Amino acid sequence: MTPDELLEVFHRRIRLPDADTIPGWKQELDGLVHRSYFEGEGGGGFVEAPRGLGDDPDAVIAGQIEFFRERGLEFEWKTYGYDEPADLGERLIGAGFVVADPETLILGEVDAILARPGALPSKVRMRDVEGDPADFHRIAVLMDTLWHSGLEGIEERLAAEHRMFPDRLSVALIEDALRGPEGPALTAAWIRFHPGTGFASLWGGGTLPEWRRQGLYSAILVHRAKIAKARGYEFLRVDASEDSRPILQKLGLHAVATTTPYEWKL
Repeated sequence: MTPDELLEVFHRRIRLPDADTIPGWKQELDGLVHRSYFEGEGGGGFVEAPRGLGDDPDAVIAGQIEFFRERGLEFEWKTYGYDEPADLGERLIGAGFVVADPETLILGEVDAILARPGALPSKVRMRDVEGDPADFHRIAVLMDTLWHSGLEGIEERLAAEHRMFPDRLSVALIEDALRGPEGPALTAAWIRFHPGTGFASLWGGGTLPEWRRQGLYSAILVHRAKIAKARGYEFLRVDASEDSRPILQKLGLHAVATTTPYEWKL
């Protein structure tokens, strides 16, 4: 499929029916706005508007701010490069949002990844995480080391999601073959499945700097593609940083749009 065809399928199957939310989060359609959120410790929310914002975009934006302010939640408005109105980003900044680093929406067919090699160096091993809390802690430490994301968001939420929705999430890590669980996670990544859409989404993938350029990222990508194929999924989706975008494209996926998050803080 061409990049334009992939984007059309993604928009129709994922964005319009709002099929991309995290299991266990509240999911609501508020007029033109798709909203998902989690209340409680470490809660937050996500908003996007794949059909545009109608005749009064600023009023719609203000309504979402008021909704989350009343609940004491911070949230992210996720925009895509083709969203309407064309000045949505400027309007969000004017309403008090802070723009975060843009990413590239990467899409592709699972079979394109399976045609690529996914060999690992003999000194490491890859395995699926079965639910051991220590594994989720190691993954959280890795992500915090790379992106200063804190431990709770990954360790607690990812572990809970894995426990409550095992059919919707698969987590893998790569570790030193000799040290095993006693050593750090060298690379960790997970895949979420979106039933009825044909799409699985890829998350994580961070690798310790001293272990980069040894094929770990590619290997864990191919591993997740195999899982997706076995479960009957046709397409993969990634919101890629500029570091991972060229690797994903080299492996056969396509850059189809930019996506920029705008964050609203309390």
